[in-house]
Amino acid sequence: MNIFEFLIPRLASTLPRRSLRSGWLSAVLFLPLSVASNTPGQPPAAATPKTVVRQTEVKESMVQKAVVRQADVIIYGGTSAAVTAAVQVKKMGKSVIIVSPDKHLGGLSSGGLGFTDTGNKEVIGGLSREFYQRLYQHYQQKDSWKWQKPEEYGNKGQGTPAIDGTSRTMWIFEPHAAEQVFEDFVKEYKLTVYRDEWLDRSAKGLTKQGGSIRSFRTLSGAVYQGKMFIDVTYEGDLMAAAGVKYHVGREANSVYGEKWNGVQKGVFQHGHHFKTNISPYKIPGDPASGLLPEISAEQPGENGTGDNKVQTYCFRMCLSNHPDNRVPFPKPEGYNPDRYELLARVFAAGWRETFDKYDPIPNRKTDTNNHGPFSTDYLGKNYDYPEATYARRKQIIKDHELYQKGLMYFLSNDPRVPADVHQAMQQWGLAKDEFTDNGNWPHQLYIREARRMLGVFVMKEADALGKTTVPQPIGMGSYSLDAHNAQRYVKPDGFVQNEGDIGVHPDKPYSIAYGSILPKETECNNLLVPVCVSSSHIAYGSIRMEPVFMILGQSAATAAVLSIDNKVSPQRLPYETLSRVLLNDKQRLTLNAAN
Repeated sequence: MNIFEFLIPRLASTLPRRSLRSGWLSAVLFLPLSVASNTPGQPPAAATPKTVVRQTEVKESMVQKAVVRQADVIIYGGTSAAVTAAVQVKKMGKSVIIVSPDKHLGGLSSGGLGFTDTGNKEVIGGLSREFYQRLYQHYQQKDSWKWQKPEEYGNKGQGTPAIDGTSRTMWIFEPHAAEQVFEDFVKEYKLTVYRDEWLDRSAKGLTKQGGSIRSFRTLSGAVYQGKMFIDVTYEGDLMAAAGVKYHVGREANSVYGEKWNGVQKGVFQHGHHFKTNISPYKIPGDPASGLLPEISAEQPGENGTGDNKVQTYCFRMCLSNHPDNRVPFPKPEGYNPDRYELLARVFAAGWRETFDKYDPIPNRKTDTNNHGPFSTDYLGKNYDYPEATYARRKQIIKDHELYQKGLMYFLSNDPRVPADVHQAMQQWGLAKDEFTDNGNWPHQLYIREARRMLGVFVMKEADALGKTTVPQPIGMGSYSLDAHNAQRYVKPDGFVQNEGDIGVHPDKPYSIAYGSILPKETECNNLLVPVCVSSSHIAYGSIRMEPVFMILGQSAATAAVLSIDNKVSPQRLPYETLSRVLLNDKQRLTLNAAN
């Protein structure tokens, strides 16, 4: 106990209550103390985040106070990368604060995406791999199998067994299990996390000096000061507020000499297209009757040209077919079955792939993803999301929720749904024991892509296909160039079609350049961006996988701490210094080393 902690309660007890209510004295006596001990063998004071209350205005009966929270590294965002970044900072002996707009940590990894997009699992290292190893340990416990016996689980993953006993990893998992792993990290490493804290995106929300972020403010009024900052949001809000240049939408192929970027009419690599001719009009074949819902009247553009369109979003639903653990799909407010007439016509044409992406996860549940020409992806309704206000984003998210809930209700109840599909749907419902504080609905919309930084190095198609040797690798990826559709339009022949669905497999796993998480030094010299990385649209289609975000989060944190220790900007940090620590922490940087 320090002298202030000893004296202040005793001084307070001697004063009349009226004095304590009189403003300045109350502010002094009851400010939150976070004074670190310098006892031998204990961490130095700098290793503990500081909370300071500063008096900004004194009146006889009122004091306005600004809460200022300080740490060596400030992480903005609540994604999976936030947790791995924070753990790494703490392991390296520096103080860190996670400032999370979200109440739940983990982003999509705890928000329904349990059928992991692994690619080649051998290139997943460091804390990212540890996350999946902890899930393996979770599912070794008998009480983790409440609705299904372990031997009844099919052990199917994306190109790899879900349960890998040799590597002691579990790649397929339930949302609540993933969230518990993230919370275990928080508890074990004593991470400081402030939740439901939203960056003030006004002109006064961030303070820079000499090219460095000094602090940012949240809508609650709290101020966060640090030496280094890491933006781990899916949207890149801190990056944008710091004045770092970025891109939204698809580049033309000519920009980076690519093949699969920009508009891609007639390219169907996942089966998410109309395989038969379907009329887009309310009265089939009659343009004068008007377009059905969920079809754009705009022309898609010429192949290879760029646009401002963003690949589509959806919720990754966790469904259950256990009678005691399923909730019937609710009828959403404003439900209109005519919104799904296009799907009814697809069924009438003989399509029967409804359940192809009800991917099994433990305990008779699913990670349900988009599949087919008309599914959970909500085409064309997210173009303004990346730069939208919070109010507008909330509206967009709600619109996605109503669309998708309506889709599930339609499949379960509408007479236009074929009898065999209708009957099969009756066994499914929302998992009763998931997302229990949100009506069993995922708390995170799948933001597949938003802003992408224009940084020191831009990852391009050839890099993400394993055709190049990138400079200064800090992690690896291996998933296919995976872009979902961006629009649904009417072809010249008068039938409906989707556009933007790309799935090109790399030649081999590839390295990700350090420069892709760095802004240009002239724009900001103490910020790292491991989620909205510097990448073309089509290269981002592979990089955007959750295991990669965790890898890059750890690498960004390592660079941040080393930059503090070496008193340089991350852009000037010697790569040999960085790579030595990354390799020591079992990050996998190149294919030869990974193998």
